[in-house]
Amino acid sequence: MNSAPLRIQLSWEDPTTSDRREPLLSVPIAFGRDFNQMPTAIAGRLVSRMILNSLEVSRFHGLIDLDNETLVVIDQNSRNGVFVNGTRVQANNPASLASGDIIQIGPYQISVTFSPTTQVSSPSGASAIFFNPETQLPDPTQSAPPAVAPVASKFPPPSFQGMEVEVQDLHATGLSVDEVDYATVGAGLGSFIWVDFLRISGVKIPQVAALGVEPLPYGRYQQLCLSSQIPLHERLRSNSDSCPDNIWGWPSYALREAGRDFLKGRVGESFRYLWQIFAEPTFAETYTPRARNVFDSIDREAKRIGWEQIFRYGSVRSIRKTTDGRYAIAYSRTQTGRREHAFLVARYVHLATGYPAIKFLPDLQAYREQTQDFNSVVNAYEPHDHIYEHLEQKGGTLLIRGRGIVASRIVQRVYEARQKNPKIRLVHLMRSPKPQGNKFGFSQRSVKHHYEFQPFNWPKACWGGELRAVLEKATPEQRKSLLADWGGTTTADRRDWQRIVDEGIKEGWYKIEFGEVERVERESDCVITYIQDKEFQGQTRLEANFIVDATGLDAQVTASPLLNDLVIHYNLPLNILGRLSVSNDFELVEMRNSQGRMYAAGAITLGGPYAAVDSFLGLQYVALRTTDAIAKTKAPKLHRLNVITSPLQWLKWMGNQSP
Repeated sequence: MNSAPLRIQLSWEDPTTSDRREPLLSVPIAFGRDFNQMPTAIAGRLVSRMILNSLEVSRFHGLIDLDNETLVVIDQNSRNGVFVNGTRVQANNPASLASGDIIQIGPYQISVTFSPTTQVSSPSGASAIFFNPETQLPDPTQSAPPAVAPVASKFPPPSFQGMEVEVQDLHATGLSVDEVDYATVGAGLGSFIWVDFLRISGVKIPQVAALGVEPLPYGRYQQLCLSSQIPLHERLRSNSDSCPDNIWGWPSYALREAGRDFLKGRVGESFRYLWQIFAEPTFAETYTPRARNVFDSIDREAKRIGWEQIFRYGSVRSIRKTTDGRYAIAYSRTQTGRREHAFLVARYVHLATGYPAIKFLPDLQAYREQTQDFNSVVNAYEPHDHIYEHLEQKGGTLLIRGRGIVASRIVQRVYEARQKNPKIRLVHLMRSPKPQGNKFGFSQRSVKHHYEFQPFNWPKACWGGELRAVLEKATPEQRKSLLADWGGTTTADRRDWQRIVDEGIKEGWYKIEFGEVERVERESDCVITYIQDKEFQGQTRLEANFIVDATGLDAQVTASPLLNDLVIHYNLPLNILGRLSVSNDFELVEMRNSQGRMYAAGAITLGGPYAAVDSFLGLQYVALRTTDAIAKTKAPKLHRLNVITSPLQWLKWMGNQSP
């Protein structure tokens, strides 16, 4: 045995954020939930201790060690057990480990990589595809903009280098300077819902501005849906009463759809939607609305509240406090080659910037950088209809990476393509088997074919029930554990989709593979994925004509130049998941000015007091909390809804009258 301790590479994706973690640790390695409960030394050898933040993980859960020169994992009588490649390890009975094995501990699936002679390191952190600021489409050639404007840049002006800006200095630049009471940055769904709350709470159109580059508030969201193969007639993964156009949630989407079908004579379909609502999820599948119906309803509400007059085209460059207690927003409104800059000064600022980038697996990013092949290897959120058109015409093999709701939609799309050309094969590459679903208390998600089922991305009680209250009262460390247990990669429990998977496996055109990817290379008209061999005896080759990465979106603060600049300039704290730290009212407390307040919404606040921050209902909840908080500051023209004004506003909504 070597005198130097064996070092092994552990790698996993955070069950809440999907961020990559890759520590290189010396054996023995103790893992558990409580740092102080794990041993510091075993037989005179120092122990590496690894914290896993989950209530499913015991205080001292297990140990990775050497037994007669064989690497083993030992379950230390843990409550929920240790699994190796899907098989449970017997308590206190060592199970041998080979390089490439997957250890599952609670919601964590940890890959083990080692070599007797060399240290093997996985690719570092996931790459990202950034959105083109002009088109709002994912652009593989787009690099991350600088976090802070270069010193030589003429805009924002030098005055923006200070902690506070004089409003008169902004006027002195000769550029346009507008002043409003309320400003929202992003102009997407988060901004739209916040503006909707302001309008029905009494705020007038000239008092509010929404800065963004997409006039339709659902523009980017719609494009992501279309790219990930959710056309307008398909259903979104959203609840019936999560209505961005109507804070009361009634009539719900199910009731509206039932009414439309009833009037068209489709009585059976009409009553089926109502049955789903009353019987879900025990006796019927969870109802979800059609994309077209959601977007049409938002169009109606946007027109009703005057969104067209509120929206202002602009890419926000920087935000600073002003000396008079407000905020100055520097933005560029360059279009069609015409360069133009402007400022907006507001007392209340709402950040709803959404996802700044799309995650892209590092081995696939390396392949594209080397080959410049953006046709064969794509992300599910990039436009890639050409793949299905090719398969329908010529047949071939598609390989999917990832196993969440987007991957399930790709499977369904391939099934539809097979109706036109049965000579299509589907290979689904997963990092590891999934023997059991996440647990919390007495509840546990079901698993079939290594997919973990749940109607939505969080348990339903996270939106407005008991789990929402639990998270709000929890400490930052407790929040991290709770979110790890509640989160994870899930897909909807839909019978039609499960039938497709069952049929594909039975007929042989759909195959699930497991393994860690070493590299991806081009060979003739195929893309070859090399899977690491556990025994160092070779490699497994997976051949495909196309690869689709369905691993998700990136909401890291550092991926957004605007947010990163704000954090660095004002030394803002980040929460335990690396997102913006907000109060229970979603205020960035450290950005509070004498007259002004700043708030944030969406995925950039995950890790705070609310789990489902990027859902329709989550964005409505944030808007409700922030407008209530603003109303307490005696904000201009803003009044909290009450038992009289709320029904009156609902009647105006029903009559499609301006607030």
